[in-house]
Amino acid sequence: MNSSEIQIQFPQPGKWEEFTLTAVYQDADGYTRTARYAADEIPADQAPAMQAVVAALVGLGEDWQAVQVWATQDWYYPDPVSEDNPIVAVEAVYLAVEAVNPHGGRRIFTDRDYPAFVIMEPAAVEFFRFFTAASNR
Repeated sequence: MNSSEIQIQFPQPGKWEEFTLTAVYQDADGYTRTARYAADEIPADQAPAMQAVVAALVGLGEDWQAVQVWATQDWYYPDPVSEDNPIVAVEAVYLAVEAVNPHGGRRIFTDRDYPAFVIMEPAAVEFFRFFTAASNR
């Protein structure tokens, strides 16, 4: 696991095409840096991975709409693990989602609530690396 993270804010819950993405990463000297992107600044080749994040968010119930997402990258160990099925890990992007409902409620959802918040597609991992690698700045 690394100490980098991506934060995505949706100013109008449910309007997935409007967002601000903030990458938090360490530069080559070990300093924490941030880089902020508007929706129209996301490179076209990274758009499919962003769509995977939005698809996971749509899985929230109708009453809940995401306002902020934190994405981190780590290893995922699929279940079940047995002697016949050795431990195999894949890199994945984990989402934690702050959502609001029409009644003023606010809640944090994680992959324990929605398994779809663990995104194992290689494009999602590359998306995360693209925005958090100091060499991309």
